[in-house]
Amino acid sequence: MKRCRGWIAIVALALMAGAGCHANPTVTLPPAAGAPHFPDYVFPVVPAKLGPPAVDALHELGWQWLQAGDPKSAERNFTAALRQSPGFYPSEAGLGYAALARKDNKEAASHFERALAASPAYAPALAGRGEALLTLGQRDQALSAFEAAVAADPQLTSLKSRIEVLRFRGLQDDVDVARKAADAGRLDDARQMYERTIAASPDSPFLYRELAIVERRQGNLAAALEHAQKAAAMNPTESRNFITIGEIYEAQSEYTKAADAYTTAISLEPNEAIDAKVEDLKGKAAFASMPEEYRSIETSPTITRAQLAALIGVRLGELLKRAPRSNSVVITDTRGSWASPWILTVARAGLMEVYPNHTFQPASVVRRVDLADTASSALTLMAASNPRLGTTLQNARGRFPDVPPGHLNYQAASAAVATGVMATTADGTFQLSRPITGQEAVAAVGKLVELSGRQAR
Repeated sequence: MKRCRGWIAIVALALMAGAGCHANPTVTLPPAAGAPHFPDYVFPVVPAKLGPPAVDALHELGWQWLQAGDPKSAERNFTAALRQSPGFYPSEAGLGYAALARKDNKEAASHFERALAASPAYAPALAGRGEALLTLGQRDQALSAFEAAVAADPQLTSLKSRIEVLRFRGLQDDVDVARKAADAGRLDDARQMYERTIAASPDSPFLYRELAIVERRQGNLAAALEHAQKAAAMNPTESRNFITIGEIYEAQSEYTKAADAYTTAISLEPNEAIDAKVEDLKGKAAFASMPEEYRSIETSPTITRAQLAALIGVRLGELLKRAPRSNSVVITDTRGSWASPWILTVARAGLMEVYPNHTFQPASVVRRVDLADTASSALTLMAASNPRLGTTLQNARGRFPDVPPGHLNYQAASAAVATGVMATTADGTFQLSRPITGQEAVAAVGKLVELSGRQAR
């Protein structure tokens, strides 16, 4: 601030008036102005007609001493101003800044509170209170004080940038706390922290995604999906948003929607692991769309011929496409059957028998001999393009106490066991007439899929 003889005279008069009979007319001025020691401090501007000119001058001199790096001299001047005018709250704020400079943050806070008690919207005191609270580690309260200061005086542009920095750092700190809580399994704490952080920063899409991940782990899938979709709407170029949506749909057994979300994620950022997921989900989606009779195969204690035909038709579809087709097959008892399309396909490919009376008997229980015959037919079809498999089939000579080499089904049983499609029982018998379980059927067809060159789903 500009010094002049008139201003110095005013200060001298003020000092003498405050000191009474012990007045010392010598006025000590701060060193010549240089770079301020505390440029972030907000000068406690004096409202018009708050105090006499002498008090104003003491107050300004106190601020000059503070910016010269001498908080003690600053305090003497601010205190002198308050002695002459006890309600002069700008100097109370000045004492707060002097205490801040001495790193006495608690005393600083008390001075700012006294200034604000006199004038609640006094921006310099609000800014100083924010400084004190920040150094005391009370980040949120400091941020509120800074925001109140800017609201009271929009010209405090330097505070605006500090507010943005504090918000960003606060956001980072809160996210770190939320992530640690989630990693430790404290999902309620993590959810509450994310909700609080979103309230403070509602335009950050990654917060909605991370909240969705926590909610999915909690089993709150509806809320998780809502928040993940909001994240994707706010940032449609971030692949992780769509991966999160896919994971939620997958948890809901919405396999087609999950595959679609993952596909979108891959289009934004290639990911081999997610690519594999898409293929798996397509298989699950196809399975989920199947009739209950098909979906219950693996857990059934026995299965029907209709179920075996459907299992082969679905999982060995590529092999069946390569099989010679017989369009002369006539079946009279499958009209209206849920498995009718697959029955006709496997029958035309010669993998399952149609009886001489043109019936398929779709409700009949499948025995081990039936599975062996079907497996043998499928293996013979594969061997046409796989000489090594053909050699295995030619050399298949099983030893079954209950199925001698001359038996009609001996070769089929030998082929099934030699290729690992079926296994003998613990005592080495084959047990042609024993019904097969759904699990056995799924395992056998899975092995056939493997032998045909396709990985089973």
